Amino acid sequence: MGMGQDFYQRSPEARAVFDQADAQLGLALSALCFAGPEETLTDTSNQQPALFVVSMAVWQAMKAQGEPAPAFVAGHSLGEFSALAAAGALSFADGLRLVRRRGELMKAAGEREPGAMAAILGMDTAVIRQLCAQVRDETGRAVQIANDNCPGQIVISGDKAALARAMALAQTAGARKVVKLPISIAAHSPLMASAAAEFAQAVDTAPLQAPQMPVIGNVSARPLTTADDIRAELKAQLTAPVAWTDSINFLVEQGVDTFIEVGAGNVLLGLVKRINRKTKRIKFEIAE
Repeated sequence: MGMGQDFYQRSPEARAVFDQADAQLGLALSALCFAGPEETLTDTSNQQPALFVVSMAVWQAMKAQGEPAPAFVAGHSLGEFSALAAAGALSFADGLRLVRRRGELMKAAGEREPGAMAAILGMDTAVIRQLCAQVRDETGRAVQIANDNCPGQIVISGDKAALARAMALAQTAGARKVVKLPISIAAHSPLMASAAAEFAQAVDTAPLQAPQMPVIGNVSARPLTTADDIRAELKAQLTAPVAWTDSINFLVEQGVDTFIEVGAGNVLLGLVKRINRKTKRIKFEIAE
């Protein structure tokens, strides 16, 4: 709670983004972001548009401050929609429609097929992938890597029983820490297949165009350069892992040395630091 409030108060451009979102949704999303209640804000169907709107409000404030245009943009999971909107591949209004629909469909899929997610710290990615495959063979139930966030920080997702088994195997195999996340849906796993099928229809009807700057896709960890690339990415994204480590490594290989986080926190900067400590990392804030 409180995310984006400083930008709302200090940037007319950011305030305009919140006001447009409130009007479009017919919901006081700004008030929900600033004052909660938290259980309503963190409901998936509200949380996703809230995060998108805050990111886009910060982006508009950043542009108004005269910051140079980035060479690339990338977003983690839901943040990919913010990256696409920032790159001009879809409008703010269309992006907001898509993330609202995404949140509603993921919530419904989670109610149909309850799942869970867990973070595994201090274990090699290949070992975790192998453990998940072992559990799938043993149980016939879905569990897989959902987020490859950075070396030593992997999130797995899937059926509750399969996830519990994978967590136990990871602990036995020497993971530094295994933490079940307070999430009731299995994002980026096959349990989101029903949501992905319906979301594909929304993606097909959304007006998309080639981005004005390269957007690094979560699934491929490579630039999305056409509207067809973007549609394929957004359809695959709900059930496929977020390849964040590969995405950042690709950007570094292209010569990117400075990363600016545009959003409600600085989690991504921490991940970038774990991936490549030589990078310069900046949290955007409004100049005094």
